[in-house]
Amino acid sequence: MKNSKYYPWIVVGLLWVVALLNYMDRQMLATMRPSMEADIPELVSGENFGRLMAIFLWIYALMSPVSGIIADKLNRKWLIVGSLFVWSAVTYAMGYATSYNQVYWLRALMGVSEALYIPAGLSLIADYHQQKSRSLAIGIHMTGLYVGSALGGFGATIAGAYSWHATFHYFGLIGIVYAFVLVFFLFEKKVSEQKKLDTNLNSTKEKGSVFKGLGLLFTNISFWIILFFFATISLPGWATKNWLPTLFSDNLRISMEQAGPLATITISMSSLLGVIFGGILSDKWVLVNVKGRVYTSAIGLSLTIPALLLIGFGSSIHHIIIAGLCFGIGYGMFDANNMPILCQFVSSKYRATAYGVLNMTGVGCGALVTSILGKYADEGTLGNGFAMMAGVVLVALLVQIIFLRPQVNDYTDA
Repeated sequence: MKNSKYYPWIVVGLLWVVALLNYMDRQMLATMRPSMEADIPELVSGENFGRLMAIFLWIYALMSPVSGIIADKLNRKWLIVGSLFVWSAVTYAMGYATSYNQVYWLRALMGVSEALYIPAGLSLIADYHQQKSRSLAIGIHMTGLYVGSALGGFGATIAGAYSWHATFHYFGLIGIVYAFVLVFFLFEKKVSEQKKLDTNLNSTKEKGSVFKGLGLLFTNISFWIILFFFATISLPGWATKNWLPTLFSDNLRISMEQAGPLATITISMSSLLGVIFGGILSDKWVLVNVKGRVYTSAIGLSLTIPALLLIGFGSSIHHIIIAGLCFGIGYGMFDANNMPILCQFVSSKYRATAYGVLNMTGVGCGALVTSILGKYADEGTLGNGFAMMAGVVLVALLVQIIFLRPQVNDYTDA
């Protein structure tokens, strides 16, 4: 099967499910707070809940560059399988938690295990798909993240029908079973298969240096530019994942059982459309203009600016839903092109490492904004926090358009 011409797309399909489980397991806690408050009273405080969500992000951020380095050096198949199994087992164990501290440390452990997936998964897809299908393949994979986020929004609904304990058990078991499916159907894309004609005598030396990739990245000005706008859009990106259900519930005066699915489905389904459209547009545009991927990403960023203002200041369900749809489409267009843009500036040897560093910075920003918005939520001014991020995104958009100048579609120099 791995030698079939269709196998690169089978890889996308297999990892799509992993991406779904990755976001579903992390996202459902954002909507299950009311169900858990009776058993864990510390969750009544918005600041405490913000810390609970942030610990996952801080650990995830710190682990991301390490996971990228590991993915560039080790077999990515087994890294993905092991990561999925561990975070699914942690999800299952969450159902047995009886205190705030237990949930807190389980979230920290989930951050370690989930961080191992994204750099390995995206670099594996990038290796299987070349220029003509890379953005679309990664975009399709990203839809798994959005669908998982949307399904995670139903955590409160399932918890209301059964219990929050059973909800964690069910979701955890699904991932554990799927990890065994990947053992038999997912295969690594060997570096030797891609570079049979490569006679570079320095390649062996490069493989022996764990930190050489980081050195090359941090002396590349284009990487710093990518890092800046990736980190900036991560602020509203994580804010919508962790706090939009609460904002919808407060502003629309509806229960979390209604607000959770409404918030996650609005963002996730529109993001799904955004990554598909952004992937197709980028793959076609880059064939006639080497900055096509950058321009596609910039269009996506521009859509999130009015959306954040409307999310913050909108006063009706129509305003908020329109804002959510606009944000999702824009964020999806941006998300589909991060790894493809990275491929224009970073050698395939170091792409997992590079994306790991991006993840560290982006998720670190997400952890920071999650904690800050917890205080805004306690003060009843959560909408203002969302609106202020529009100005930061505008700065990132200008930096991206003006200073990011790719010369090739796929950077291959060592």
